[in-house]
Amino acid sequence: MPHVVIDHSPDAASPLGLQALCAALFEALAAHPAIPRPEALKLRTLQSGVHLLGTGGQSYVHATLMLLPGRDADTKSDLAQTILRVMAEALPQVHSLSVDLADLDNAYAKRVLPD
Repeated sequence: MPHVVIDHSPDAASPLGLQALCAALFEALAAHPAIPRPEALKLRTLQSGVHLLGTGGQSYVHATLMLLPGRDADTKSDLAQTILRVMAEALPQVHSLSVDLADLDNAYAKRVLPD
């Protein structure tokens, strides 16, 4: 917890650009007061196989932030705007940028090996 899944078109960015995006998102979210344990942040990217975006440009990046329940609407909106701002700065050439937030179910479970 929290998870950020970044779904993107193949032409959105190079692997280095996506790595830089993940690093910038980690830094921004780790500094946000709604993320009290940045060491628990998990970020990953998933490239789409086939996609179609209406009739405009075809590059896109969509981030989904998944959190444990309990944050209010203003906090969620601020987190979404933070992610969108970082994506816009890191990927100014991408046609469509979007962000969604989702509450993880109360049944969410995880296992972590000790260091």
